[in-house]
Amino acid sequence: MRSHNMNFQEKLLDSFIAFEQDIDLLNPIHKYRKDALKRFEDLGFPSKKDESWKYTSLKPLVQKDYNLYPKSNIHIELKDVKKYFLNDIDSFKIVFIDGVYSPFLSKTTHDGVDICVLSAALSKDKYKKRIKKYFNKVVPSSESLASLNTSYTKEGAYVYIPESISPEDPVQIMHFSTGNQNSIWLQPRNLIIADKGSKVEIIERHQSLKDHSVVTNSLTEIYAEKNAFIDYYKIQNDLNTSCLIDNTFISQERDSNVSVHTFSFGGKLTRNNLNFYHKGENINSTLKGITILEENQHVDHNTLVYHAQPNCESHQDYKGIFSDRSVGVFNGKIIVDKIAQKTNAFQQNNNILIDNKSKVNTKPQLEIFADDVKCSHGCTVGQLNKEALFYLKTRGIPEKEAKALLTYAFANNVLESVKIPNLKKRINSLIAKKLGVNLGFDL
Repeated sequence: MRSHNMNFQEKLLDSFIAFEQDIDLLNPIHKYRKDALKRFEDLGFPSKKDESWKYTSLKPLVQKDYNLYPKSNIHIELKDVKKYFLNDIDSFKIVFIDGVYSPFLSKTTHDGVDICVLSAALSKDKYKKRIKKYFNKVVPSSESLASLNTSYTKEGAYVYIPESISPEDPVQIMHFSTGNQNSIWLQPRNLIIADKGSKVEIIERHQSLKDHSVVTNSLTEIYAEKNAFIDYYKIQNDLNTSCLIDNTFISQERDSNVSVHTFSFGGKLTRNNLNFYHKGENINSTLKGITILEENQHVDHNTLVYHAQPNCESHQDYKGIFSDRSVGVFNGKIIVDKIAQKTNAFQQNNNILIDNKSKVNTKPQLEIFADDVKCSHGCTVGQLNKEALFYLKTRGIPEKEAKALLTYAFANNVLESVKIPNLKKRINSLIAKKLGVNLGFDL
């Protein structure tokens, strides 16, 4: 028996036949698509009855109707989107407009590394072996929205860094929605592979260019082979008519180091499903986030670190600042397998409520089956420190600026681990703008 969201769910199931007209049905990944569609049909959209969706309802989203096939001839000028890029650094760029690749705005390469689009990697014989080895190998079958994305896999970013290679320039993956169609449902699929001893920096952003109803159900698979280093940044600062469901699954081999920073500053509803799976020893995983919300915005961070091997570390630090009827959710889970001795897992979620209209639901969870481990978790929800505020005011700093300085200081330690200086500068100025003040020092 299907629930309230049956209309759009039916459309997704029925539209698959039209989708199949447009793809190579003989490609080996098509079996993954069909299997995933069946799973989505069985699971349906998640509801608040699901424990991990207890505080986030998709009901208002999936009761609407959306275009699944955007117009592909939309052209936008660089001047219209330039401000969303990090322009002050050299970088590779993979740009999509309403889900369609824009070669005009992109800068890709096959010179020693592959930084291109997934559709090219899926269609060319020289990539077949790698696609077979990696595609959909870390995505759990129990996740209905991940299954939905897999069933409609067609386009997204493809990044492969060969053994011992470290490109100097980061990769910017940009998804723009234009509003040329009133309501649109996008499903980009990214595949990121860092081979043994390689290193890569990636910045990802989803951005609406005007007010319109857009839902992006994105999925990114990340594979860090032995001794690989991946530094991933997600900038979420969208218009209040946009919703993002961001599914990220990360597989790490021994001695690898992967960090993901998530900056959630905008959008109507954002759900980040961030999952790390340890496949070897001496792995390091870092998950950090800053959330600053206002109005009726809603951000839900749902994290999992699965410690399946000994001698590994994970470090989670999420800061949230909420005002004016905004809602924050943090649901962090650490699992330590019985063989994962000498695990060091840290998880912290601290939140500030600027007023009494906003709210936070936070639920750190530890499941520890090993005995020789160091695991800590904590969460706080509170107001700004009144004594510190009083002290700053006695120094002649107006209350608004004093509050902003304290709020900035509260968020700042997450920024310390941002390794791209120009990105750190950009996030700094975004925070200052969100707080509505000039912080009085160089951004």
